[in-house]
Amino acid sequence: MLKVAVQMDHVATINPRGDSTFAMMLEAQARGHALLHYTPDTLALRGDTVSALAAPITVLDKPKGEHFTLGEATRIDLSTQDVVLMRQDPPFDMNYITLTHLLDRIHPQTLVVNPPAAVRNAPEKILVTDFPELMPPTLVTRDREMIHAFRQEHGNIIVKPLYGNGGAGVFFIQEGDHNLASLLELFESNYREPFMIQRYLPDVRKGDKRIIIIDGEPVAGLNRVPADGEARSNMHAGGRPEISELTARDLEICAAIAPALKERDMIFVGIDVIGDYLTEINVTSPTGIREIKRFGGPDIAVMIWNAIEKRRG
Repeated sequence: MLKVAVQMDHVATINPRGDSTFAMMLEAQARGHALLHYTPDTLALRGDTVSALAAPITVLDKPKGEHFTLGEATRIDLSTQDVVLMRQDPPFDMNYITLTHLLDRIHPQTLVVNPPAAVRNAPEKILVTDFPELMPPTLVTRDREMIHAFRQEHGNIIVKPLYGNGGAGVFFIQEGDHNLASLLELFESNYREPFMIQRYLPDVRKGDKRIIIIDGEPVAGLNRVPADGEARSNMHAGGRPEISELTARDLEICAAIAPALKERDMIFVGIDVIGDYLTEINVTSPTGIREIKRFGGPDIAVMIWNAIEKRRG
């Protein structure tokens, strides 16, 4: 039996039907592991002790509102745990970065999944730029002149914040659209970081494929088809999920990035592929595993825990 603490947004706020963290907790519980639940705002460092206000949790595969029971919360030293699942949702901001620094102090004696330093140094829209040959034409900048020149070169473009999630703040700017200047003003007032600009890929109408990678190996694909009138395919934005076979190109992309993921000891990763192009490498809080199982794919939570238990041997 492992002692497992789960750092996540409060369990009462999640949708158990589609939440990957919930699936991981169900599998851990089925294996007899002892589960604790805590929210990131209770994390603390005093001296050399990293602690959190954590409560024993029992998860139930039932509708929202009936899906958990919590015991009494007490402050625990996280180094007493065998595993910490770092599963709170982005945004990947200074708070997120600070939490990775705190969890660094207990890892790897307590196994943090995914490793906090690796997550900190490899946010989804940055790590992917290590593989420009796999990506669509991409620009990361706040420089308006460069952005306008990029648009002139490529026509239809996507503009998105560098550290967003769930499709929030993703804009499709068509070649004849006159709103780019106004959009850049909005981005400049809301984000201190550079923005990501990419050539629009028409293949997104066929779907944006999430490929789950466990220990460097691709295990399943979930295609997310945008709703009518929507450029984004994220399930948070109404994308329709469907199981998808992995193509030869998908496997080629996975093989190309596998050494980088293994080097960073990333257990659970979700990459996004549109047509022949890699667009993101998600390492903070990947999703999709409940949908994959529901549509007849493998039980990825089982694979994740097999990988964790191999390390905790």
